[in-house]
Amino acid sequence: MNKISVVLADDHVLVRKGLKKILEMEEDIEVVGEASDGPSAVQEIKAKKPRVVLLDINMPQMNGIEVTKILKKDRVDTKIIILTIYDDREYLLELIKMGVSGYILKDIDPKGLIDAVRSVNRGETYIQPNLTRALIAEYNRITQPIAGARKPLTAREKEVMAYIADGMNNNEIANKLGISEKTVKNHVSSILRKLDLQDRTQVAVFALKNKLV
Repeated sequence: MNKISVVLADDHVLVRKGLKKILEMEEDIEVVGEASDGPSAVQEIKAKKPRVVLLDINMPQMNGIEVTKILKKDRVDTKIIILTIYDDREYLLELIKMGVSGYILKDIDPKGLIDAVRSVNRGETYIQPNLTRALIAEYNRITQPIAGARKPLTAREKEVMAYIADGMNNNEIANKLGISEKTVKNHVSSILRKLDLQDRTQVAVFALKNKLV
């Protein structure tokens, strides 16, 4: 089995050990490295080349935003999931623009953590559901309203959008609607095209901003 390699970057040893214990209970996930500060996180990621990094925003010497900037500048092909506390939500929009793949709170339940890792490994964006509305509140505070859709969405596309805004991945949406995951992917692609959006994060923002869910 080709396991999902993960690096854990957090300055709290107990947090890292707890995350590692949860992740390594899964047969398809392997923790290949750990880091306790920003510079060591960059070094560990570049050396181990993991498919996913769980990256704390607040770390000594260099924070998660600075680490992300370096990784993106150097085109490191690792999916980044930001570990955050609720009060860090003002950073999320900046991180979205930088291309981070996931955003989870440190008190996330084990299933959510595992779903996040698997989702971003598949190329999807994962936002913990209870972070989504905080993200929208911050978006509303500093931006203008999002422009309307170029083309109207179908009823099924609106359903898919609502589930995306709730933080569901394609597989969960497929099970909820009783359709194939491939069909869900087609709906997501159509939504992105019609709304002129770039990713699932922007879809969630659009849906909540325009009260479509």
